Amino acid sequence: MRKFLILGTVCSLVLLSGCGQTTNSATGFMMDTVVNIEAECQKGVLDDTLNFCRTYEKMLSRTDSDSEIYLLNKNGKAEVSDETAYLISRSLYFSGLTDGKFDVSICPVSSLWDFTGDALPDDEAIKKALKKVGYQKIKVDGNEVDLGGAEIDLGAIAKGYISGKARDYLKDRNVKNAVINFGGNVVVMGERYYNVGIKNPFGAGTSATLKLKNTAVVTSGTYERYVEVDGKKYHHILDTKTGYPVDSDIVSATVICADPTDADALSTCCLVLGLNEATELINNMEGVEAVFITRDGELHFSSGIYAEDGYYRL
Repeated sequence: MRKFLILGTVCSLVLLSGCGQTTNSATGFMMDTVVNIEAECQKGVLDDTLNFCRTYEKMLSRTDSDSEIYLLNKNGKAEVSDETAYLISRSLYFSGLTDGKFDVSICPVSSLWDFTGDALPDDEAIKKALKKVGYQKIKVDGNEVDLGGAEIDLGAIAKGYISGKARDYLKDRNVKNAVINFGGNVVVMGERYYNVGIKNPFGAGTSATLKLKNTAVVTSGTYERYVEVDGKKYHHILDTKTGYPVDSDIVSATVICADPTDADALSTCCLVLGLNEATELINNMEGVEAVFITRDGELHFSSGIYAEDGYYRL
């Protein structure tokens, strides 16, 4: 049995079955994260896939001065591509689904936080930035987007979207089995089962194992990025009412569904909603499952996941 391990910020995957062809891999860096693709195909196909993904990074990055999002934030309104219009609309859908607890317009606040440093942003600056937050201000009419004075950051949904585009690119080139790891936004492609270990948010190792095929799995966690000041940790998932890290009883939210875009957004939605609301949300969505880890270390599962042979499966 040949095994390979893909390490990400969220989870690690092990290919369970043997490979019929040579497995190649390619690694790049985009959207501020490491991207790794492993598949049964020529390495040149994987290199081309990474370059294809970079076209979406150029389109969706908040910080690239040539991107559609950067120019939209700068000008307030613009005609954008079909892809960008779709992703903004999808972000607005999830913003509405959570009554603004997930809000695509959090950008003015999130840009104040430096999670690589050792200081907090100014409280008055946060209060001022919060006045610009409000997804209801944003209007999308076909390809015309008017931000209404808001600013957007697609960081909570774009990596999932691009990983889905990578999957489609590989499928169009007749690649049957692949693992796409976009900074922890993981897509397992094909009919082969993979082990997916959910990282233990309190230390080394994993807290649970999923056995999955042909789906996407994404985890959002309060332990991933944070700044520590005077002995207190401030994580990167912000409360849209206070501008400070959300006080949720969930520390790790893993969402599994066929659409990587939705998995990406829903993982953050669930964390900001908290256990009760998140569980109700996922249990009422067809084809979506989740695993939550709460502050007390307990694991909670959506209704469609069940234990079998030591694995939690869809």
